[in-house]
Amino acid sequence: MPPNPPSQPSKDIHVFPNPAPERDYVIQFQVPEFTCHCPLTGQPDFAHFTIDMIADQYCVELKSLKMYFWSYRNEGAFHEKVTNTILDDIVKVTHPRYIRITAKWYVRGGIYTNVVAEHRKKGWMPLPAVDIPSHSFESGLLR
Repeated sequence: MPPNPPSQPSKDIHVFPNPAPERDYVIQFQVPEFTCHCPLTGQPDFAHFTIDMIADQYCVELKSLKMYFWSYRNEGAFHEKVTNTILDDIVKVTHPRYIRITAKWYVRGGIYTNVVAEHRKKGWMPLPAVDIPSHSFESGLLR
């Protein structure tokens, strides 16, 4: 049997049905190795993306998300544009209740750039936060 062909970068983001659509719960994706190029200089740019999402009917399939992020590797993109485009593309296929993308761009010319973009489904409001006090053994204060 021939081996599976290697995966290729793709702008297609695949979804699957949310297994618990009756509940608000946070799905977090960490993408620590994002790369693209500066559209002005052609030099590589590197970023760590964090995606926090409360799904509605659909969740993001991980391999397609990986291939989607990989598709930017040889593209020129300003930090602000690429962060907002990624948000728009995920919203387009998942229609989440809420999503926040935080892109922490590595230093360039002595300047770090952080770009945060959010989308909230019309009418959706988060539940009040629950503050659960930590125990002393969780904070490292126990001796």
